[in-house]
Amino acid sequence: MYRLIIIDDEEEIRDGLSNYFPWDDMGYEVTAAFDNGIAAINYLNTNPVDVILSDIKMPMMDGIELASYVRDHYPSIKVIFLSGHKEFEYARQALQYGVREYIVKPTKFNELVSCFSKLKDELDQEQIVNETSEEESETIIEETYHDNIIKDINQYIHNNITTATLEEAALIVHMSPQHLSKFYAKYADENFSSYLLKVRMEKSKELLKDYKYKTYEISEMVGYQNAKNFTRAFKKYYSMTPRQFRLNKGLIK
Repeated sequence: MYRLIIIDDEEEIRDGLSNYFPWDDMGYEVTAAFDNGIAAINYLNTNPVDVILSDIKMPMMDGIELASYVRDHYPSIKVIFLSGHKEFEYARQALQYGVREYIVKPTKFNELVSCFSKLKDELDQEQIVNETSEEESETIIEETYHDNIIKDINQYIHNNITTATLEEAALIVHMSPQHLSKFYAKYADENFSSYLLKVRMEKSKELLKDYKYKTYEISEMVGYQNAKNFTRAFKKYYSMTPRQFRLNKGLIK
């Protein structure tokens, strides 16, 4: 239901519109009715409203002033004007204040139905767009949050290639090791251990290109205290031993 308020200084018209038009069937709920614009503004300042149906000529604050205020403070609210025949041009000028449509008094049932049916379609479409935008925004925020965590973990691995562990990474991002393991696999599309191995292997390959480093030294530099374990891991990853890699690169004879 869209929330509607009615403003008209003529009690008969105000009560008739509020109580006898089938607003519920059209998707609207009349939440309040007022005889002047100031009372309506006081209501707007504390209550959500989707649509205003307002007379133009009223004491204290007329419809034009009300429309101006609504445009400046509540631009999402739709304003529909009621107007007597003699105020027709006056109503047309009010369109500059964002008034969506005017209905000429005496109000005709079919005209009200047509006007508010079209308005409901418009409100429905806006709601769909807004909900989609909110969902997209939430998705972007969530993805950014996940991406930032993955980046922090990856940066930790690169900065601590020798000593990096799942347990220490978990402390950094305030997760349990089990949770982090599942989180990383889901949002990085690979396991923590797989990425750590990749970083160590790529770094070892880079170091092997520098002939001044011994294999056991490189082993320690990338987190392997046992050179045999390093050689075994390197061979499994690249299908060649560190020595074969250097031979292929012409770094040893």
